[in-house]
Amino acid sequence: MKTLALLFTILMMSMNVSNAQSASSFYDLEVKGLLEGELKMSDFDGKYVMIVNVASKCGYTPQYEDLQMLSERFEEKLVIIGFPCNQFGKQEPGSASEIMEFCSSNYEVSFPMAEKVDVKGSDQHPIYAWITAQTLDGEEVSSPKWNFHKYLIDPNGVLIGSFKSGVNPMDEEITGLIE
Repeated sequence: MKTLALLFTILMMSMNVSNAQSASSFYDLEVKGLLEGELKMSDFDGKYVMIVNVASKCGYTPQYEDLQMLSERFEEKLVIIGFPCNQFGKQEPGSASEIMEFCSSNYEVSFPMAEKVDVKGSDQHPIYAWITAQTLDGEEVSSPKWNFHKYLIDPNGVLIGSFKSGVNPMDEEITGLIE
Protein backbone atom coordinates (compact mmCIF):
# COMPACT_ATOMS: atom_id res chain seq x y z
CA MET A 1 0.00 0.00 0.00
CA LYS A 2 2.90 2.36 0.81
CA THR A 3 4.36 1.70 -2.62
CA LEU A 4 1.09 2.65 -4.29
CA ALA A 5 0.87 5.85 -2.23
CA LEU A 6 4.48 6.70 -3.12
CA LEU A 7 3.83 6.13 -6.83
CA PHE A 8 0.72 8.32 -6.66
CA THR A 9 2.69 11.10 -4.92
CA ILE A 10 5.45 10.93 -7.54
CA LEU A 11 2.86 11.03 -10.33
CA MET A 12 1.13 14.08 -8.82
CA MET A 13 4.44 15.89 -8.35
CA SER A 14 5.44 15.22 -11.94
CA MET A 15 2.06 16.45 -13.17
CA ASN A 16 2.46 19.75 -11.30
CA VAL A 17 6.02 20.16 -12.58
CA SER A 18 5.00 19.29 -16.14
CA ASN A 19 2.05 21.73 -15.96
CA ALA A 20 4.46 24.47 -14.92
CA GLN A 21 7.07 23.41 -17.45
CA SER A 22 4.52 23.25 -20.26
CA ALA A 23 3.73 26.89 -19.59
CA SER A 24 6.07 28.75 -21.90
CA SER A 25 5.58 31.88 -19.83
CA PHE A 26 4.00 33.17 -16.66
CA TYR A 27 1.17 34.46 -18.81
CA ASP A 28 0.14 30.92 -19.78
CA LEU A 29 -0.87 30.17 -16.18
CA GLU A 30 -4.20 30.60 -14.42
CA VAL A 31 -5.89 29.88 -11.11
CA LYS A 32 -9.48 29.71 -9.95
CA GLY A 33 -10.67 32.78 -8.10
CA LEU A 34 -11.53 32.44 -4.42
CA LEU A 35 -15.26 32.71 -4.94
CA GLU A 36 -15.71 32.41 -8.68
CA GLY A 37 -14.15 32.74 -12.11
CA GLU A 38 -10.62 32.29 -13.33
CA LEU A 39 -7.64 34.55 -12.79
CA LYS A 40 -5.66 34.36 -16.01
CA MET A 41 -2.15 35.70 -15.70
CA SER A 42 -2.39 36.78 -19.35
CA ASP A 43 -4.90 39.43 -18.19
CA PHE A 44 -2.03 41.05 -16.28
CA ASP A 45 0.47 41.16 -19.17
CA GLY A 46 2.30 44.49 -19.03
CA LYS A 47 1.89 44.90 -15.25
CA TYR A 48 3.88 43.87 -12.24
CA VAL A 49 2.27 40.93 -10.46
CA MET A 50 2.88 40.10 -6.82
CA ILE A 51 2.03 36.56 -5.75
CA VAL A 52 1.58 36.17 -1.96
CA ASN A 53 0.58 33.10 0.04
CA VAL A 54 -1.75 34.44 2.73
CA ALA A 55 -3.39 33.22 5.95
CA SER A 56 -5.97 34.70 8.30
CA LYS A 57 -4.55 33.44 11.60
CA CYS A 58 -0.86 34.27 11.27
CA GLY A 59 1.39 36.77 13.01
CA TYR A 60 1.96 38.31 9.57
CA THR A 61 -1.77 38.64 8.82
CA PRO A 62 -1.67 42.44 9.45
CA GLN A 63 0.39 42.62 6.23
CA TYR A 64 -2.97 42.48 4.45
CA GLU A 65 -3.25 46.19 5.31
CA ASP A 66 0.10 46.97 3.71
CA LEU A 67 -0.64 44.76 0.69
CA GLN A 68 -3.84 46.78 0.18
CA MET A 69 -1.88 50.05 0.50
CA LEU A 70 0.69 48.79 -2.01
CA SER A 71 -2.10 47.76 -4.37
CA GLU A 72 -3.67 51.22 -4.16
CA ARG A 73 -0.35 53.08 -4.46
CA PHE A 74 0.57 51.28 -7.69
CA GLU A 75 -2.94 50.50 -8.96
CA GLU A 76 -2.03 51.40 -12.56
CA LYS A 77 0.95 49.09 -12.82
CA LEU A 78 0.69 46.37 -10.14
CA VAL A 79 -1.68 43.50 -9.44
CA ILE A 80 -1.42 41.65 -6.15
CA ILE A 81 -2.91 38.17 -5.98
CA GLY A 82 -3.44 36.56 -2.59
CA PHE A 83 -3.18 32.76 -2.48
CA PRO A 84 -4.77 31.44 0.73
CA CYS A 85 -2.79 28.48 2.00
CA ASN A 86 -3.25 26.23 5.03
CA GLN A 87 0.16 24.51 4.85
CA PHE A 88 1.95 26.57 7.50
CA GLY A 89 0.67 26.04 11.03
CA LYS A 90 -2.85 25.40 9.68
CA GLN A 91 -3.35 29.17 9.84
CA GLU A 92 -5.88 29.36 6.98
CA PRO A 93 -8.57 26.85 7.95
CA GLY A 94 -11.55 28.83 6.63
CA SER A 95 -13.79 28.22 3.65
CA ALA A 96 -13.64 30.49 0.61
CA SER A 97 -16.51 32.66 1.86
CA GLU A 98 -15.00 32.86 5.37
CA ILE A 99 -11.64 33.92 3.95
CA MET A 100 -13.23 36.59 1.74
CA GLU A 101 -15.36 37.90 4.61
CA PHE A 102 -12.32 38.08 6.89
CA CYS A 103 -10.21 39.93 4.31
CA SER A 104 -12.87 42.44 3.31
CA SER A 105 -14.24 43.20 6.78
CA ASN A 106 -10.88 43.41 8.58
CA TYR A 107 -8.57 44.80 5.90
CA GLU A 108 -10.83 46.06 3.08
CA VAL A 109 -8.91 43.87 0.64
CA SER A 110 -9.87 44.66 -2.94
CA PHE A 111 -7.06 42.89 -4.81
CA PRO A 112 -7.79 39.49 -6.39
CA MET A 113 -7.78 36.40 -4.24
CA ALA A 114 -7.15 32.91 -5.63
CA GLU A 115 -8.68 29.69 -4.39
CA LYS A 116 -6.97 28.07 -1.41
CA VAL A 117 -3.92 26.20 -2.76
CA ASP A 118 -0.84 24.28 -1.75
CA VAL A 119 2.30 26.31 -2.40
CA LYS A 120 4.72 23.43 -1.84
CA GLY A 121 4.74 19.64 -1.90
CA SER A 122 3.09 17.07 -4.11
CA ASP A 123 -0.06 19.18 -4.67
CA GLN A 124 1.81 22.43 -5.36
CA HIS A 125 -0.25 24.73 -7.57
CA PRO A 126 1.21 25.17 -11.08
CA ILE A 127 1.81 28.91 -10.49
CA TYR A 128 4.04 28.06 -7.53
CA ALA A 129 5.65 25.22 -9.51
CA TRP A 130 6.46 27.77 -12.25
CA ILE A 131 7.86 30.26 -9.71
CA THR A 132 10.05 27.67 -8.00
CA ALA A 133 11.36 26.45 -11.37
CA GLN A 134 12.83 29.93 -12.00
CA THR A 135 16.24 31.29 -11.12
CA LEU A 136 16.81 34.66 -9.51
CA ASP A 137 20.29 36.16 -9.52
CA GLY A 138 21.61 32.75 -10.60
CA GLU A 139 20.00 30.98 -7.65
CA GLU A 140 17.09 28.54 -7.77
CA VAL A 141 13.94 29.99 -6.23
CA SER A 142 12.64 28.10 -3.23
CA SER A 143 9.09 27.42 -2.13
CA PRO A 144 7.72 29.64 0.64
CA LYS A 145 8.86 28.71 4.13
CA TRP A 146 5.93 30.48 5.83
CA ASN A 147 2.83 32.57 5.17
CA PHE A 148 3.12 35.94 3.42
CA HIS A 149 6.12 35.08 1.25
CA LYS A 150 6.01 37.44 -1.72
CA TYR A 151 7.14 36.92 -5.32
CA LEU A 152 7.31 39.81 -7.79
CA ILE A 153 6.98 39.28 -11.52
CA ASP A 154 7.82 42.17 -13.86
CA PRO A 155 5.61 43.44 -16.73
CA ASN A 156 7.38 41.03 -19.12
CA GLY A 157 6.51 37.96 -17.04
CA VAL A 158 9.97 37.58 -15.49
CA LEU A 159 10.40 36.79 -11.80
CA ILE A 160 12.43 39.66 -10.34
CA GLY A 161 12.00 39.28 -6.59
CA SER A 162 11.41 36.83 -3.78
CA PHE A 163 10.72 38.32 -0.36
CA LYS A 164 10.46 36.39 2.89
CA SER A 165 7.49 36.78 5.20
CA GLY A 166 9.17 39.39 7.39
CA VAL A 167 9.65 41.83 4.49
CA ASN A 168 6.84 44.37 4.68
CA PRO A 169 5.00 44.89 1.38
CA MET A 170 5.66 48.66 1.60
CA ASP A 171 9.41 48.16 2.13
CA GLU A 172 11.61 50.09 -0.31
CA GLU A 173 13.13 46.74 -1.32
CA ILE A 174 9.78 46.04 -3.02
CA THR A 175 8.52 49.53 -3.93
CA GLY A 176 11.89 50.40 -5.48
CA LEU A 177 11.47 47.59 -8.01
CA ILE A 178 8.00 48.81 -8.98
CA GLU A 179 8.80 52.53 -9.19
